[in-house]
Amino acid sequence: MLVNNQNYRTVWMQDKYVYLINQQLLPHKFGIYKSKDYIETANAIKTMIVRGAPAIGATGAYGVAQAALEFKGNNFEKFKKQIEKAEKTLKSTRPTANDLFYAIDFVKNKIMQNITIENAKKDSVKYANEYADWNVELCRKIGEHGNKLINQNQNILTHCNAGALACVDFGTALAPIRISHYNKKNLFVYVDETRPRNQGASLTAWELAQEKIPHAIIADNAAGFFMKKGKIDMIIVGADRIAMNGDVANKIGTYEKAVLAKENNLPFYVAAPLSTFDINSKTGEDIPIEERSSDEILYISGIDKNKKIRKIRIAPEESSAKNPAFDVTPAKYVSGIITERGIIKPMKDDIEKFVKGK
Repeated sequence: MLVNNQNYRTVWMQDKYVYLINQQLLPHKFGIYKSKDYIETANAIKTMIVRGAPAIGATGAYGVAQAALEFKGNNFEKFKKQIEKAEKTLKSTRPTANDLFYAIDFVKNKIMQNITIENAKKDSVKYANEYADWNVELCRKIGEHGNKLINQNQNILTHCNAGALACVDFGTALAPIRISHYNKKNLFVYVDETRPRNQGASLTAWELAQEKIPHAIIADNAAGFFMKKGKIDMIIVGADRIAMNGDVANKIGTYEKAVLAKENNLPFYVAAPLSTFDINSKTGEDIPIEERSSDEILYISGIDKNKKIRKIRIAPEESSAKNPAFDVTPAKYVSGIITERGIIKPMKDDIEKFVKGK
């Protein structure tokens, strides 16, 4: 992704360290977080220094590599236990995003085929990098397929952040927008603020500004207004997990946008790699929904006139809050799912055909 006219990835590994763009600081400050071991990497996922299903997956893959490199000794059974301990720790950080589980299993299964610890250590880094590179290529292909859906002079609504920051590069929902922009299509993006963490206002808008893509941030409650006024031509969102019947788990508020899109006869697309499909989830009812801290509702962070980032309470001291991080959009509201292999109709038979070929 372009940051101050330089290219960055969201996450990468150098020596034994994992480096991440610190998304807690954006949009007010650009900084890199350096994680020295898999415990710190797991914490970076849990505290949302890194977020977005594909980016979480790549970070989890690098966490497994760190656990492998940290092991001391020659006992392969103890090495195996170290990897399993890291796997449990990393998988416990974010329960909804399927890419995390997919990436960890990918690296773990590859390195366990070795007969020496030294080879397993080397392969852990090799396959974590391979996963990250593969993820970038998937997102680029998603962008190319999604670009075909976008016409000249269209207005697109997004929800949350499904850009390069949510992946390793390119993004999922933002990938078609990026590719269309590179192809000189005249686009305008309506960016849902996406309460409670404001990933749209803080992250998606920041990415679009870096690329000089025309956009405006809107309150979550304003999306229906702009749809009804004919200001929006299509909606593209990402996904954290997709059930085999086409039900989609994504950032809280996605379901509302899908229902509004249906009511206003607007196409509603989901952009996600095939790794986001969960073969163990038959329907959206099988998808676990993460409940995050009530502080995300009760407090808000911002920058003051002295350029200091501050956290302030916006609700009464006596009030509590409930904070589901995701909701599930039934397949009937989804026009199509943009994947690296093409656009899938959200129907069980079509999904199974695509996913089994991944």
